[in-house]
Amino acid sequence: MNKIALITGASAGIGEACAIKLAENGFDLIIAGRREKNLEKLTQKIKDISKSEVLSVCLDVRNFTEVEKTINSLPEKWKNIDVLVNNAGLAVGVSPIEQGIVDDWDRMIDTNVKGLLYVTRCVSPLMTKRKKGLIVNITSVAGKEVYPGGNVYCGTKHAVDAITRGMRIDLLPHNIRVSSIAPGMVETEFSLVRFKGDENKADQVYEGFKPLKAEDIADTLLFIATRPDHVSINDILIMPSAQASARDVNRN
Repeated sequence: MNKIALITGASAGIGEACAIKLAENGFDLIIAGRREKNLEKLTQKIKDISKSEVLSVCLDVRNFTEVEKTINSLPEKWKNIDVLVNNAGLAVGVSPIEQGIVDDWDRMIDTNVKGLLYVTRCVSPLMTKRKKGLIVNITSVAGKEVYPGGNVYCGTKHAVDAITRGMRIDLLPHNIRVSSIAPGMVETEFSLVRFKGDENKADQVYEGFKPLKAEDIADTLLFIATRPDHVSINDILIMPSAQASARDVNRN
């Protein structure tokens, strides 16, 4: 029987790449996201490239009632979740704190922190009941450092880093491993969302060097997800070779 992985934020970017990578390596997938058409395309792609089963769920992680209803209504087979990938997240805006846009703050806090908590709260009891499981939280270099314009985004990712460590302690008696992957600069929709659709500003973020690809993070997830039960990869910070810190990038 294939292991089952649930991936949030699977409709694009890192989440999509992780779904494809796990499917190629024999996992059945629950793919969750807000963009139904994207999920439909991903479902078909997974079926075209693998024999993995796919269950697609349209889900906004910011809504606890919706998350709870979705997880509780999963068919019994699909409740045997072996791997939870908390990937849904975003950065919005680069305003200094005194000019901060409250709606931007709320979107980041509700998605990056509360959404991760809501999904974990609903999925982890399924794992504790079976006394096994793996939770992988996608954090960021922004959870290790703070940089100009990153105030609230960095705050949310620092929160996720702390929550991850707390989860690891809480779930230890239940044989559930908890890992985090903290990427540096990855070329996805991330910057386009941050700059609210301004393609020029988004493209400038990745100019002059080779950033990570979503597939690089998917490869890292696969490594974590395929370790034997006695091995826990607690935390991985992964950067493009041209990046030394959140701010230091060698642009040619």
